[in-house]
Amino acid sequence: MFDASNSSRLDPATIMLWRLQRLIRLVIVGIPTLIGLGFAAATVVRVELAAVVVMTTIAMNIVFTLFWPALEYNAFRYAVREHDLLVQHGVLFKRWSSVPHSRIQHVDTRQGPLERLFGLSRLLIFTAAGSLADASIPGLRTEDAERLRDELSRRGGDDGV
Repeated sequence: MFDASNSSRLDPATIMLWRLQRLIRLVIVGIPTLIGLGFAAATVVRVELAAVVVMTTIAMNIVFTLFWPALEYNAFRYAVREHDLLVQHGVLFKRWSSVPHSRIQHVDTRQGPLERLFGLSRLLIFTAAGSLADASIPGLRTEDAERLRDELSRRGGDDGV
């Protein structure tokens, strides 16, 4: 379904960005939550068992944080075709989104602080369907995101021709 020879990939720095984002979430939310659940579980089961479960879950989350972003990166492709933008993503469950150029209302680029640190941006594509982005391409070099934003905006204004 997806012509790999005609598709584009994300910037390789995206892998490190996603790892850092996951690590921050794990440290700020995941580990404190797991420790709290461990203390709660220790009131019901032996403390040693609760500690083993918490430590195992933290270790699994660290492995997930280190390895999953590379799998996501390898699964993500996009292609600007003659009449649409095709986006493929998903490691376990593949998803293909096709956004016809004629349906594009506007295209935005976004850049959070971590993305700025890596020189990356996200491209968000909106159609008349709603207020949420209908397609998103993360991990683009900022200059590539701006170029693609301008190209898709022009094509959307040309009714996809």
